Amino acid sequence: MNGVRQMIDGANRIVITSHKNPDGDAVGSGLALYNYLTDKGKDACFILPDLMPQNLKWIPGVDSIVTYKTSPEEADKIIANAEILIMADFNSSSRMGDAVKSFDASPAKRILIDHHPFPEIRTDVAYSRPEASSTSELVYELLSELSGADVLETTVATCIFTGIMTDTGCFNYNSSSPNVFHIIANLLESGINKDQIIDNIFNHFSETRLRLLGFSLYKKMKVIPEYQTAYIWLTKKELEAFNNQQGDTEGLVNYPLTIDGINFSALFTEKDGLTKCSFRSRGTFPANKVAAERFSGGGHLNAAGGEFHKTIGKTIYYFEKVLPEYEQYLEK
Repeated sequence: MNGVRQMIDGANRIVITSHKNPDGDAVGSGLALYNYLTDKGKDACFILPDLMPQNLKWIPGVDSIVTYKTSPEEADKIIANAEILIMADFNSSSRMGDAVKSFDASPAKRILIDHHPFPEIRTDVAYSRPEASSTSELVYELLSELSGADVLETTVATCIFTGIMTDTGCFNYNSSSPNVFHIIANLLESGINKDQIIDNIFNHFSETRLRLLGFSLYKKMKVIPEYQTAYIWLTKKELEAFNNQQGDTEGLVNYPLTIDGINFSALFTEKDGLTKCSFRSRGTFPANKVAAERFSGGGHLNAAGGEFHKTIGKTIYYFEKVLPEYEQYLEK
């Protein structure tokens, strides 16, 4: 912590970034840092590689975000002038998308704040703890240490709660530590509106997103009971038919786990030249092991992801072919 404090105290121009296809933890942790630093008089900027989901666009400070995909020249200039780069919620430079070249070229000092295992990114200071529920939990610990108080300003607390709540699936996984709920209690004392945050996240999708959900569960879900597995697959054409927007498929992978006896769930979505893979599990089934060994990805025991540079049909064929090799991890 002392190394981070010294770096931040001695700098003014600070750039925060997170991973492409940002989720609630990426946006929540990044904006918590942004709001905290600007409140302290720092010239801070939060840069994301690409667009965020619609249901996150209410978070305090969101209008200040610079998106590399839409404003690369502005982002390059900000990165080039930075004294410190804070990288939140990712552990590999490949997760930075097109912004990676600018970050690699920057002479700025680097701070990593992340909860994913096996970080492989160059940093000057790394605050990495895989057993944490989320990067937002680590940001809470860091900012509490820097501010010298457990209770943070409401705007910052709102961002942190959003990150923890979304990255644990409303506390359904990665949240068994009492420390998580001590933090949530402190965030509530900061004055956050918990009910409004949850409503903003889960109850403000488009009509087409709801129809996509119905279509996916009725037409595109396959259950493999002998391996306690179910998966959903969506082609690019199907996604376009439902006017798919960034974040519309977020959370879809969790639905098959509501089936009794299903402990492993996958979602395959077709992109240009590859298939994006999301995995969720219950109990001790290692979703991250499947992601890392078979789909060039990684993550946590019960929540992981990756990609496969084949058509969606070939991806599904491969998934079903290797699935028996993980039978030993199924609950008997």
